[in-house]
Amino acid sequence: MRVLLISLITVILSECTLKADESLKVMTFNLRYASNSKPNAWPDRLPVMAEVIDKTNPDIIGTQEGKFYQLKELNKEIPNYTWFGTGRDGGSRGEFMAIFYKPNRFEILEYDHFWLSDTPNVIGSTTWGHSNRRMVTWIRFLDKKTKREFYFWNTHFDHRVQPAREKAASLVNKKVAELKTELPIILVGDFNASAKMNKTYDILVDDGGFEDTIVTAKESINADWNTINGFRETRKGSRRIDWVLSKGGVKTLEAEVVLFDNSKQYPSDHQPVSATIVLEK
Repeated sequence: MRVLLISLITVILSECTLKADESLKVMTFNLRYASNSKPNAWPDRLPVMAEVIDKTNPDIIGTQEGKFYQLKELNKEIPNYTWFGTGRDGGSRGEFMAIFYKPNRFEILEYDHFWLSDTPNVIGSTTWGHSNRRMVTWIRFLDKKTKREFYFWNTHFDHRVQPAREKAASLVNKKVAELKTELPIILVGDFNASAKMNKTYDILVDDGGFEDTIVTAKESINADWNTINGFRETRKGSRRIDWVLSKGGVKTLEAEVVLFDNSKQYPSDHQPVSATIVLEK
């Protein structure tokens, strides 16, 4: 009996070690578009943002609102990453749904962009009553460490028009279904909708089959905090509008709403959200 118990413990410990070795951390972070207006000017926020990223140490980050020069300046501060994306107005123009990743671990196998409208292949298109152009950037990655492939999708839904958010969620579900894949999919972004309290969330989770990692994680940290702060002290509440969602063969070990040091300059008006996951075989 004792030998059996020791063997069982050994197997459990080995499995935990394996999962820890194979895990990767993903993050969503609305950077807030760059401005030189004080307070909270971009030059003041940049070093603090880099400090938060270095401390959290995600492997992949989906960012929102970053302008081209803003992303280049951020990349200089976090040189272990490279980034990929296109401006929502085409080329280097407008805000990006940029994806930062560690090139020593990940290789891009495939990518695409589409706009959240009835004409998703038309750059900068809007047809649902929203004035800001909204889009998705996605990458199919190879994790060179584990030899596993997965999709990473990054988006930013509209901040004013609820029907546009709902249609965006339905379009994301449709585009995911068109992949006809069994590979894991990570969907991150600023959805401008409160988790569990908005139909947008229901369309993605209930209809689309995505899981909310902060709900399904073995350990959830600060799950009852808002993710939008308006450059003020973050509070507990129901405004968790930045999500890390997953679908298909993803186990979440830990998820966290990352809180800032209130004694320092705030890096953004959003809290980043991270999730440590394992891609199951």
